[in-house]
Amino acid sequence: GTEIGKDLPAAKLLQDFDAVVLCTGATRPRDLPIPGRELNGVHFAMDFLRPNTRSLLDSSLQDGKYISAKDRHVVVIGGGDTGNDCLGTSVRHGCKSIVNFEIVEKPPLERAPNNPWPQWPRVFRVDYGHEEAASRFGRDPREFCIQTAEFVSDGNGNVKGVRTFEVDWQKVTEGGPPFTPIPGTEKEYPADLVLLALGFLGPEHPVAEQLGVNIREGRGGMSWYTAEFEKYTTNVPNVFVAGDCRRGQSLVVWAINEGRGAAREVDRFLMGTTDLP
Repeated sequence: GTEIGKDLPAAKLLQDFDAVVLCTGATRPRDLPIPGRELNGVHFAMDFLRPNTRSLLDSSLQDGKYISAKDRHVVVIGGGDTGNDCLGTSVRHGCKSIVNFEIVEKPPLERAPNNPWPQWPRVFRVDYGHEEAASRFGRDPREFCIQTAEFVSDGNGNVKGVRTFEVDWQKVTEGGPPFTPIPGTEKEYPADLVLLALGFLGPEHPVAEQLGVNIREGRGGMSWYTAEFEKYTTNVPNVFVAGDCRRGQSLVVWAINEGRGAAREVDRFLMGTTDLP
């Protein structure tokens, strides 16, 4: 129940402990700064998913401490595991309708020639959220090559719709994005709940900044805590980092692997040697 950097200064950790390991994850979400972003009903995906899980575990969704999709027109912007979780959760809440926008082209059913093994196969997949939405509404919820242009207000500060247009990835404007808007494809979807599942930019900065740990900046606002590869050491001698805050958003198996590796290096730092794998 203590937030380091807010309830307790991060520097206090350095005073009280011989080694500190930062495993804060990559929780800073990518936003969508378009007209209407400030409207009620537009939420980051994790602000929808996390309270739902907590309420489900604490009260079987009886405490009301979560954002409900029941009887609402839901738009999920972005794919991946997070977008899929938003789909499944919204369907289980009893949403009135649901659609999932992805700006990318629909992947092929089989590997393309430019996607050979051992690369990760970029193919069309159907996950549980897609299956549940299709079972409930009779079709896959995904719409590909869709760019969101505006969140539409109901006049009272609430979102009531989403305006979009289609994009063409085969036509590229020099110096512009890797796609071109298609004229005449503008459309408005009903929406009183919009969930942004656009990925994550990296870890929150306050703890690292208070500890004096260097932060590596990337393009598009992305960032990571800087640490030596496979050593997990930072520019601060007794501070180590591991997991998504070091490598970027990834899978839990990588977090487990890096946690074990960081434990080994902390043991070596404290004891001078280590028997850990």
